Amino acid sequence: MNKFIVFSFLLVNFFFSIQSYAAEGDAYDFSWLDPDKEVFVLQNRKFRKAGRLHATAGYGMTTSGAFVDATAFQGRVGYFVKEEMGVEFVYSMNSGEENSTATSVRNPGGPGSFPFRRIVDSYMGAMFLWSPFYNKINTFNKIIYMDWILGIGFAKLEETNNRNEITTSGGDTSLTTESHTGIMWDIGAKFYISERWDLRIDLTSVNYSATEAKTVGAEDVMYSNYDLTVALGITF
Repeated sequence: MNKFIVFSFLLVNFFFSIQSYAAEGDAYDFSWLDPDKEVFVLQNRKFRKAGRLHATAGYGMTTSGAFVDATAFQGRVGYFVKEEMGVEFVYSMNSGEENSTATSVRNPGGPGSFPFRRIVDSYMGAMFLWSPFYNKINTFNKIIYMDWILGIGFAKLEETNNRNEITTSGGDTSLTTESHTGIMWDIGAKFYISERWDLRIDLTSVNYSATEAKTVGAEDVMYSNYDLTVALGITF
């Protein structure tokens, strides 16, 4: 009897699964809900990336560095070979200055302390993109389509620091410019405005190795630069 009940339950579920199966291209008419009079099923990607070139330009802020306030202008150009896989080239022009925290640490009138800071001037690199996830958000009777984009690659970073101020007994204020090669990774959310235009939010990190600012026993340690940007994108 128990086996009969289980078998019947599975058979009913299988039958309704066939009846309710929705192919990727299927759509339903909900004219009372959606202004576009079309609601696509979950399996469907309304906006395609495969075989298309994209570019973005954006602005944001650097969220790392206790002694620095910085901003970033970013440009990106990429191409998706498949719907889930692509490549992207990134260039970021950064600008920063010491903030109030650094000022409070600095005490030039006495024995004092010197805050060590690295101000990133720019970085450029390439990433492999993976975009397996997408969402549909229904708000105010309007469906918003979005893609999650993950990226990892390599970048070359240019930065300016006050190493001489820390390592010399006289407090040399001349700045040092250094170049580093590091690992770049990115988490992005792409919100579609239309077939061509989109709004994209990215958290981009460059992790690199650099020498500590110490007079004795200086070693190479890992540093990170995090930029949070909002960009307008176009797809060709």
